[in-house]
Amino acid sequence: MTSHSKRHARTHTAIHRAATVGLAVVTASTLGAGVASAAPAPATPAPNATNSNAAGVNNAATNVSGSSEQLRTQWNTGALQARDDIINGTQNLDPALRNQITQGVDSFTNSVAPGALQERDAARVAAEKKAAEEKAAAEKAAAEAQAEAARASAARNNPCPATARACVDLANNKTWLQKDGKITYGPVTMNKGKKGEETPRGTFYVTRKVKDEVSREFNNAPMPYAVYFTNNGHAFHQGNTAYPSSGCVRLERPDAIRYYNDLQVGDEVYIW
Repeated sequence: MTSHSKRHARTHTAIHRAATVGLAVVTASTLGAGVASAAPAPATPAPNATNSNAAGVNNAATNVSGSSEQLRTQWNTGALQARDDIINGTQNLDPALRNQITQGVDSFTNSVAPGALQERDAARVAAEKKAAEEKAAAEKAAAEAQAEAARASAARNNPCPATARACVDLANNKTWLQKDGKITYGPVTMNKGKKGEETPRGTFYVTRKVKDEVSREFNNAPMPYAVYFTNNGHAFHQGNTAYPSSGCVRLERPDAIRYYNDLQVGDEVYIW
């Protein structure tokens, strides 16, 4: 068996070699560019020694500052590339050993290019956040456009009287709220009564509302946010819109809550 001390020695050697390779790659990848950037530009004749002293000092300071920042950027880029090359080269190693090498190489990178890893990580996080925000904004815009198109379509083909506050289109399994004939919510998907227990058609009025309702006729089945519009147990309420009901208008939870909050006793309901 291999002793712990020998395994530790091999791990330490691997990390040391990784760091050594990193130094060599970083140096090789940046030295040429750095020297080239630091090399002085060819001298040009001064147009006027008396008037150019101050300008020369300012230009020199600007060039030094620009060259320093350029060198730093080139050095950090080279250090990060060298770091990535080394880490990518450890893909087939034992995970524990690879983790130790990664830690060693990252520590070395931080020593020769302070802040480079952190700056890159921060830039990546910012880019991911921006992409997520843009995706969310695009999805929201698409949803709003779809909803607006649905409202426009419903408005064009709306047989619901302007006096009604809730409209139910049984043929298309759609319902919406309106005020003075203008749609204020929806259209949203709903489901109607099954064959033999059809949802009634016609003009009705909200009779009562029960937030935590249950159906005593159907073994206390839950009917949250119930808004009754007949005296025979027909109501808007939360339910699974994938299945027909026993005569009620089933709504998904957010829609049932909106109907419960918006509709009041006496409001007109039109179903066709």
